[in-house]
Amino acid sequence: MSDQTYQPTLSQLRAFVAIAECRHFGTAAGRLGVSQPTLSQALASLETGLGVSLIERSTRRVLVTRAGERLLGQAKVTLDAAEGFVAAAAGVGDRLSGPLRIGLIPTVAPYVLPSLLPALRSEMPTLVPQVVEDQTARLLAALREGSLDVAVLALPSEAAGLVEIPLYTESFVLVVPASHSLAGAEGVSPRSLDELPLLLLDEGHCLRDQTLDLCRSADAHPNVAGDTRATSLSTVVQCVAGDLGVTLVPESAVAVETGRGPLATATFADPKPGRTIGLVFRSSSAHSEGYAQLAELISAAAPPR
Repeated sequence: MSDQTYQPTLSQLRAFVAIAECRHFGTAAGRLGVSQPTLSQALASLETGLGVSLIERSTRRVLVTRAGERLLGQAKVTLDAAEGFVAAAAGVGDRLSGPLRIGLIPTVAPYVLPSLLPALRSEMPTLVPQVVEDQTARLLAALREGSLDVAVLALPSEAAGLVEIPLYTESFVLVVPASHSLAGAEGVSPRSLDELPLLLLDEGHCLRDQTLDLCRSADAHPNVAGDTRATSLSTVVQCVAGDLGVTLVPESAVAVETGRGPLATATFADPKPGRTIGLVFRSSSAHSEGYAQLAELISAAAPPR
Protein backbone atom coordinates (compact mmCIF):
# COMPACT_ATOMS: atom_id res chain seq x y z
CA MET A 1 0.00 0.00 0.00
CA SER A 2 1.43 3.39 -0.97
CA ASP A 3 1.88 6.30 1.44
CA GLN A 4 -0.81 8.87 0.59
CA THR A 5 1.60 11.69 1.52
CA TYR A 6 4.38 10.47 -0.76
CA GLN A 7 5.40 12.89 -3.51
CA PRO A 8 7.69 11.50 -6.23
CA THR A 9 10.49 13.72 -7.46
CA LEU A 10 10.96 14.67 -11.10
CA SER A 11 14.26 12.77 -11.12
CA GLN A 12 12.45 9.61 -10.08
CA LEU A 13 9.81 10.08 -12.77
CA ARG A 14 12.49 10.73 -15.41
CA ALA A 15 14.25 7.54 -14.39
CA PHE A 16 11.05 5.53 -14.69
CA VAL A 17 10.14 6.98 -18.09
CA ALA A 18 13.66 6.52 -19.47
CA ILE A 19 13.86 2.89 -18.36
CA ALA A 20 10.36 2.16 -19.68
CA GLU A 21 11.18 3.66 -23.08
CA CYS A 22 14.72 2.29 -23.44
CA ARG A 23 14.03 -1.12 -21.85
CA HIS A 24 17.68 -1.07 -20.78
CA PHE A 25 19.19 0.42 -17.62
CA GLY A 26 22.52 1.33 -19.21
CA THR A 27 20.91 3.06 -22.17
CA ALA A 28 18.47 4.91 -19.92
CA ALA A 29 21.30 6.07 -17.65
CA GLY A 30 23.23 7.35 -20.66
CA ARG A 31 20.20 9.24 -21.92
CA LEU A 32 19.79 11.02 -18.57
CA GLY A 33 23.51 11.54 -18.02
CA VAL A 34 23.61 9.70 -14.67
CA SER A 35 25.30 6.57 -13.41
CA GLN A 36 23.44 3.27 -13.55
CA PRO A 37 23.42 2.90 -9.73
CA THR A 38 21.91 6.39 -9.42
CA LEU A 39 19.24 5.47 -11.96
CA SER A 40 18.44 2.20 -10.19
CA GLN A 41 18.20 3.95 -6.84
CA ALA A 42 15.80 6.57 -8.26
CA LEU A 43 13.52 3.86 -9.63
CA ALA A 44 13.69 1.83 -6.40
CA SER A 45 12.77 4.89 -4.34
CA LEU A 46 9.82 5.61 -6.64
CA GLU A 47 8.54 2.04 -6.43
CA THR A 48 8.94 2.00 -2.64
CA GLY A 49 7.15 5.31 -2.24
CA LEU A 50 4.27 4.24 -4.47
CA GLY A 51 4.12 0.73 -3.10
CA VAL A 52 3.98 -0.81 -6.58
CA SER A 53 6.43 -2.50 -8.93
CA LEU A 54 6.85 -0.51 -12.15
CA ILE A 55 9.69 -2.36 -13.86
CA GLU A 56 10.35 -6.10 -13.97
CA ARG A 57 14.08 -6.82 -14.02
CA SER A 58 15.91 -9.93 -15.18
CA THR A 59 19.42 -10.71 -16.34
CA ARG A 60 18.33 -10.65 -19.99
CA ARG A 61 15.57 -8.08 -20.34
CA VAL A 62 13.63 -5.23 -18.79
CA LEU A 63 9.83 -5.25 -18.87
CA VAL A 64 7.23 -2.70 -17.81
CA THR A 65 4.69 -4.16 -15.40
CA ARG A 66 0.95 -3.70 -15.83
CA ALA A 67 1.00 -1.06 -13.10
CA GLY A 68 3.90 0.61 -14.87
CA GLU A 69 2.02 0.67 -18.17
CA ARG A 70 -0.97 2.30 -16.46
CA LEU A 71 1.18 4.97 -14.80
CA LEU A 72 3.64 5.65 -17.65
CA GLY A 73 1.36 8.06 -19.49
CA GLN A 74 0.69 10.13 -16.37
CA ALA A 75 4.41 10.26 -15.62
CA LYS A 76 5.07 11.66 -19.12
CA VAL A 77 2.32 14.25 -18.76
CA THR A 78 3.73 15.33 -15.37
CA LEU A 79 7.21 15.77 -16.83
CA ASP A 80 5.75 17.64 -19.80
CA ALA A 81 3.92 20.03 -17.49
CA ALA A 82 7.04 20.57 -15.37
CA GLU A 83 9.17 21.36 -18.43
CA GLY A 84 6.49 23.75 -19.67
CA PHE A 85 6.44 25.48 -16.29
CA VAL A 86 10.22 26.00 -16.38
CA ALA A 87 10.05 27.24 -19.97
CA ALA A 88 7.32 29.72 -19.09
CA ALA A 89 9.29 30.94 -16.07
CA ALA A 90 12.32 31.49 -18.29
CA GLY A 91 10.25 33.65 -20.60
CA VAL A 92 10.34 31.25 -23.55
CA GLY A 93 6.98 29.58 -23.07
CA ASP A 94 5.63 31.32 -26.15
CA ARG A 95 8.43 30.10 -28.45
CA LEU A 96 8.49 26.57 -29.81
CA SER A 97 11.87 24.91 -30.14
CA GLY A 98 13.36 21.44 -30.03
CA PRO A 99 11.36 18.27 -30.72
CA LEU A 100 7.63 18.71 -31.36
CA ARG A 101 5.53 15.58 -31.79
CA ILE A 102 2.75 16.41 -34.26
CA GLY A 103 -0.06 13.95 -34.95
CA LEU A 104 -2.17 14.21 -38.11
CA ILE A 105 -5.08 12.18 -39.41
CA PRO A 106 -4.45 10.42 -42.77
CA THR A 107 -6.95 12.60 -44.66
CA VAL A 108 -4.99 15.73 -43.71
CA ALA A 109 -1.30 14.78 -43.56
CA PRO A 110 -0.54 14.23 -47.29
CA TYR A 111 -2.17 17.50 -48.32
CA VAL A 112 -0.83 19.83 -45.60
CA LEU A 113 2.69 18.54 -44.95
CA PRO A 114 4.22 19.47 -48.35
CA SER A 115 3.67 23.16 -47.55
CA LEU A 116 3.80 22.98 -43.75
CA LEU A 117 7.24 21.41 -43.28
CA PRO A 118 9.09 24.03 -45.38
CA ALA A 119 7.14 26.75 -43.55
CA LEU A 120 8.24 25.36 -40.20
CA ARG A 121 11.87 25.31 -41.32
CA SER A 122 11.56 28.94 -42.38
CA GLU A 123 9.47 30.39 -39.55
CA MET A 124 10.50 28.14 -36.64
CA PRO A 125 14.07 27.08 -37.49
CA THR A 126 14.85 25.74 -34.00
CA LEU A 127 11.83 23.43 -34.08
CA VAL A 128 12.35 19.72 -34.82
CA PRO A 129 8.98 18.33 -35.99
CA GLN A 130 8.28 14.64 -35.48
CA VAL A 131 5.29 13.54 -37.56
CA VAL A 132 2.87 10.80 -36.52
CA GLU A 133 0.03 9.86 -38.89
CA ASP A 134 -2.79 7.89 -37.28
CA GLN A 135 -6.53 7.65 -36.74
CA THR A 136 -8.32 10.14 -34.49
CA ALA A 137 -8.89 7.87 -31.50
CA ARG A 138 -5.24 6.86 -31.29
CA LEU A 139 -4.04 10.44 -31.71
CA LEU A 140 -6.28 11.60 -28.85
CA ALA A 141 -5.05 8.74 -26.65
CA ALA A 142 -1.44 9.68 -27.44
CA LEU A 143 -2.17 13.31 -26.56
CA ARG A 144 -3.68 12.36 -23.22
CA GLU A 145 -0.77 10.09 -22.29
CA GLY A 146 1.84 12.64 -23.33
CA SER A 147 3.45 10.84 -26.29
CA LEU A 148 2.15 13.58 -28.64
CA ASP A 149 2.35 17.34 -28.15
CA VAL A 150 -0.34 18.43 -30.64
CA ALA A 151 -2.68 16.81 -33.15
CA VAL A 152 -4.38 18.00 -36.32
CA LEU A 153 -7.78 16.39 -36.74
CA ALA A 154 -11.47 16.97 -37.39
CA LEU A 155 -13.35 18.98 -34.76
CA PRO A 156 -14.95 18.69 -32.34
CA SER A 157 -12.68 16.19 -30.60
CA GLU A 158 -15.16 15.81 -27.72
CA ALA A 159 -12.27 15.03 -25.38
CA ALA A 160 -11.91 16.53 -21.90
CA GLY A 161 -8.76 18.39 -20.93
CA LEU A 162 -7.89 19.48 -24.47
CA VAL A 163 -7.82 22.88 -26.17
CA GLU A 164 -9.03 23.17 -29.77
CA ILE A 165 -7.98 25.82 -32.29
CA PRO A 166 -10.04 25.73 -35.53
CA LEU A 167 -7.75 25.88 -38.57
CA TYR A 168 -10.00 25.73 -41.63
CA THR A 169 -13.35 24.47 -42.84
CA GLU A 170 -13.73 22.57 -46.08
CA SER A 171 -16.52 20.98 -48.08
CA PHE A 172 -16.85 17.37 -49.16
CA VAL A 173 -16.74 16.63 -52.88
CA LEU A 174 -18.20 13.59 -54.60
CA VAL A 175 -15.63 11.77 -56.76
CA VAL A 176 -17.04 9.59 -59.54
CA PRO A 177 -15.73 7.79 -62.64
CA ALA A 178 -15.35 10.16 -65.60
CA SER A 179 -18.21 8.42 -67.41
CA HIS A 180 -20.64 8.69 -64.46
CA SER A 181 -23.93 10.54 -64.91
CA LEU A 182 -23.01 12.91 -62.04
CA ALA A 183 -19.62 13.85 -63.52
CA GLY A 184 -19.25 17.64 -63.38
CA ALA A 185 -22.62 18.16 -61.70
CA GLU A 186 -23.15 21.08 -59.31
CA GLY A 187 -25.69 21.58 -56.56
CA VAL A 188 -26.15 17.85 -56.03
CA SER A 189 -28.40 16.82 -53.16
CA PRO A 190 -26.87 14.40 -50.64
CA ARG A 191 -30.02 12.37 -51.24
CA SER A 192 -28.46 11.49 -54.61
CA LEU A 193 -26.14 9.11 -52.76
CA ASP A 194 -29.12 6.79 -52.32
CA GLU A 195 -28.34 3.37 -53.82
CA LEU A 196 -25.00 4.50 -55.26
CA PRO A 197 -22.07 2.08 -54.77
CA LEU A 198 -20.21 3.98 -52.05
CA LEU A 199 -16.55 3.28 -51.26
CA LEU A 200 -15.33 4.19 -47.78
CA LEU A 201 -12.13 4.20 -45.77
CA ASP A 202 -11.75 1.38 -43.27
CA GLU A 203 -13.34 1.59 -39.83
CA GLY A 204 -11.71 4.03 -37.42
CA HIS A 205 -11.22 6.80 -39.98
CA CYS A 206 -13.25 9.90 -39.17
CA LEU A 207 -14.01 10.57 -42.86
CA ARG A 208 -15.84 7.23 -42.99
CA ASP A 209 -18.00 8.23 -40.01
CA GLN A 210 -18.64 11.70 -41.43
CA THR A 211 -19.74 10.23 -44.77
CA LEU A 212 -22.12 7.79 -43.10
CA ASP A 213 -23.51 10.58 -40.89
CA LEU A 214 -24.20 12.62 -44.02
CA CYS A 215 -26.05 9.72 -45.61
CA ARG A 216 -28.17 9.22 -42.49
CA SER A 217 -29.04 12.91 -42.24
CA ALA A 218 -30.10 12.94 -45.91
CA ASP A 219 -32.02 9.67 -45.53
CA ALA A 220 -29.82 8.21 -48.27
CA HIS A 221 -29.09 4.50 -48.30
CA PRO A 222 -26.06 3.88 -50.50
CA ASN A 223 -24.73 0.44 -51.30
CA VAL A 224 -21.66 0.49 -49.09
CA ALA A 225 -18.96 -1.69 -50.63
CA GLY A 226 -18.02 -3.69 -47.56
CA ASP A 227 -15.78 -6.09 -49.45
CA THR A 228 -13.46 -3.29 -50.59
CA ARG A 229 -11.24 -2.16 -47.70
CA ALA A 230 -8.72 0.68 -47.83
CA THR A 231 -6.68 2.57 -45.25
CA SER A 232 -5.71 5.47 -47.52
CA LEU A 233 -7.76 7.97 -49.46
CA SER A 234 -5.51 7.43 -52.49
CA THR A 235 -6.49 3.76 -52.63
CA VAL A 236 -10.19 4.56 -52.36
CA VAL A 237 -10.00 7.11 -55.18
CA GLN A 238 -8.11 4.70 -57.42
CA CYS A 239 -10.88 2.17 -56.84
CA VAL A 240 -13.30 4.83 -58.08
CA ALA A 241 -11.10 5.29 -61.16
CA GLY A 242 -11.41 1.54 -61.68
CA ASP A 243 -15.20 1.94 -61.76
CA LEU A 244 -15.77 0.14 -58.45
CA GLY A 245 -17.96 2.88 -57.01
CA VAL A 246 -17.98 6.52 -55.88
CA THR A 247 -16.61 8.24 -52.80
CA LEU A 248 -16.48 11.52 -50.85
CA VAL A 249 -13.20 13.37 -50.35
CA PRO A 250 -12.41 16.59 -48.51
CA GLU A 251 -11.94 19.58 -50.78
CA SER A 252 -8.26 19.93 -49.84
CA ALA A 253 -7.54 16.49 -51.31
CA VAL A 254 -9.31 16.91 -54.65
CA ALA A 255 -6.43 18.36 -56.68
CA VAL A 256 -3.99 15.64 -55.60
CA GLU A 257 -6.29 12.64 -55.68
CA THR A 258 -8.24 13.27 -58.89
CA GLY A 259 -5.20 13.98 -61.05
CA ARG A 260 -4.45 10.30 -61.55
CA GLY A 261 -6.95 8.39 -63.62
CA PRO A 262 -10.29 8.87 -65.41
CA LEU A 263 -12.08 10.71 -62.62
CA ALA A 264 -14.58 13.53 -62.27
CA THR A 265 -16.18 15.41 -59.39
CA ALA A 266 -19.60 16.68 -58.39
CA THR A 267 -20.31 19.37 -55.80
CA PHE A 268 -23.15 19.42 -53.30
CA ALA A 269 -25.88 22.02 -52.91
CA ASP A 270 -25.66 24.66 -50.19
CA PRO A 271 -25.26 24.29 -47.31
CA LYS A 272 -22.44 22.05 -48.48
CA PRO A 273 -21.55 19.19 -46.15
CA GLY A 274 -18.01 19.36 -44.84
CA ARG A 275 -15.75 19.37 -41.82
CA THR A 276 -13.64 21.68 -39.66
CA ILE A 277 -10.00 20.79 -39.11
CA GLY A 278 -8.33 21.98 -35.94
CA LEU A 279 -5.21 21.86 -33.81
CA VAL A 280 -5.65 20.10 -30.47
CA PHE A 281 -3.34 20.12 -27.44
CA ARG A 282 -3.48 19.53 -23.69
CA SER A 283 -4.94 22.37 -21.65
CA SER A 284 -2.10 21.86 -19.14
CA SER A 285 0.53 22.80 -21.73
CA ALA A 286 2.56 25.97 -21.18
CA HIS A 287 2.99 26.48 -24.93
CA SER A 288 -0.44 27.80 -25.84
CA GLU A 289 0.97 30.92 -27.50
CA GLY A 290 3.46 28.89 -29.49
CA TYR A 291 0.72 26.50 -30.57
CA ALA A 292 -1.37 29.47 -31.70
CA GLN A 293 1.52 30.48 -33.97
CA LEU A 294 1.77 26.90 -35.21
CA ALA A 295 -1.96 26.95 -35.97
CA GLU A 296 -1.51 30.01 -38.18
CA LEU A 297 1.21 28.22 -40.16
CA ILE A 298 -0.95 25.13 -40.62
CA SER A 299 -3.90 27.22 -41.79
CA ALA A 300 -1.69 28.94 -44.34
CA ALA A 301 -0.24 25.60 -45.50
CA ALA A 302 -3.64 24.01 -46.19
CA PRO A 303 -4.42 23.62 -49.92
CA PRO A 304 -6.82 26.17 -51.49
CA ARG A 305 -10.44 25.36 -50.81
